[in-house]
Amino acid sequence: MSYDYSSNDSKLPAPCIVDVGTVINKQDMLRILSDLGRVRYCYSRIEPAALLPETALLPEAEGFVLEVFSDPQRSTLVANHALYINVCSFDYLKLDRLPDQQPCFDLIQEHQRLRIVPLSNPLQEQRNRSLNTAALEAVVAEVLSASWDMRLDDDENFSF
Repeated sequence: MSYDYSSNDSKLPAPCIVDVGTVINKQDMLRILSDLGRVRYCYSRIEPAALLPETALLPEAEGFVLEVFSDPQRSTLVANHALYINVCSFDYLKLDRLPDQQPCFDLIQEHQRLRIVPLSNPLQEQRNRSLNTAALEAVVAEVLSASWDMRLDDDENFSF
């Protein structure tokens, strides 16, 4: 399905993509990729019309997505197991599932693909963040309380 967003007819609904589909809007690509953490990635050349087999340009590796951005003047960089993904480096993002039902994201530019398979789950990450936030708040409260107790003790020792 394709949409012409440049037309004046704004009554068409925005597309709804659930788990599988093609995303061409750079802002949508940014939103989808921004919560990735640990990933497995592979950079390959896709031969047109599947006449020749796919050729891996880089071996499959694990890494961490450190930044996702949109800037036509900057590059996508993959180095030292760190991924800095510029959505402007790609024509579109294909959402798909592997045979084992694991989600995968294919960033496509002409006949090249950067496949990203998440190794972390945003639901689990959010749960961990919530727990870490609660623990941090408890520690800060304890430190502040101890600091106030220490000040009160000091004031009592120096009162005349």
